[in-house]
Amino acid sequence: MARFFLLLLLLVAIVLELALTGGAFFAPAFTLGKFGVKYGPNTAFLGYLTGWFLLLVSAVAIQAFAWVWQRRPHFAALCYLLGAWWIGIGVGIYVVFGKPDNLVLDSLKGTLLVLLAWRCQGGRMPLRRY
Repeated sequence: MARFFLLLLLLVAIVLELALTGGAFFAPAFTLGKFGVKYGPNTAFLGYLTGWFLLLVSAVAIQAFAWVWQRRPHFAALCYLLGAWWIGIGVGIYVVFGKPDNLVLDSLKGTLLVLLAWRCQGGRMPLRRY
């Protein structure tokens, strides 16, 4: 059951990340506005970098989804990496910019990802008794 929820969480995260990526490339003023940045000639480069950065995070999330789907043995490492990333982003944006919505959304998503990956991995690690 944990694997199903892990796949569902990754799928929702992929859709959200790809939507933000598309927004960064095709509607940079709108996307940067969501981050509190006014789009202009001085911030166009920032919008372009944000798009590529979000595309990289989307690619890692797609790879994690594929590894969980295929039941690859090292799926958890990728899930832990993504989870730590989202927890760090949520806490960092809250601390630096005071945006509680990022704290709740990103940190909750990261925490759920770590917990679900840990739960899925728990069934694969039998204890040895001597």
